[in-house]
Amino acid sequence: MSDTHAQQSQADARADRGDEARARAIVSALGRRGIVLIGMMGAGKTTVGRRLAARLDLPFVDADAEIEKAANLTIPEIFERHGEPHFRDGERKVIARLLGDGCQVLATGGGAFVNAETRAAIEKAAVSIWLKADFDLLFARVKRKANRPLLANPDPEKTLRELIDARYPVYGLADITVSSRDVPHEAVVDDIVDKLEGYLARETPHETQGATEAKRQ
Repeated sequence: MSDTHAQQSQADARADRGDEARARAIVSALGRRGIVLIGMMGAGKTTVGRRLAARLDLPFVDADAEIEKAANLTIPEIFERHGEPHFRDGERKVIARLLGDGCQVLATGGGAFVNAETRAAIEKAAVSIWLKADFDLLFARVKRKANRPLLANPDPEKTLRELIDARYPVYGLADITVSSRDVPHEAVVDDIVDKLEGYLARETPHETQGATEAKRQ
């Protein structure tokens, strides 16, 4: 191995150790709290969430997948057979259960954080992160998929704009906002780690202890 390659390998090893140390510090500061990703359909919550969980060496859970497992139906089937109110009630119950599982990365559906009860439960048990994306990016992603029951209508573009208008003010209540954009997903994970690290560093010991104790109750 040349000196240049050896030096690069050593630099890579130092960077890996640095990333691992940052991850351990973040997880330690979280205590029993989880990380909950919120945002519109197509924002990348599941894809980014898996990578974030791997970066922090935490379990990853997708709330929509858990809802489908509990109902033994796909989400479009739940909407078709039982309607949106039934789905939202099940979503609320499943997320409440998942929040009791300790430190993990949890990706939620686009409407979950809009529910006041779910939002309060997330605030108590986790750090919420909004993956904020603009309309063009979201529509480019979701129009290619047929598993979005809220957009299964003659004018999905109008529906998506209306959902953005209704939901973004609520999403803005999240603890952290990160821009979801057309870049490699690891770049978005980098942004999340940076902002999460800063958010946790700004917490007072009293706030951290209170959040941890509330989670244990």
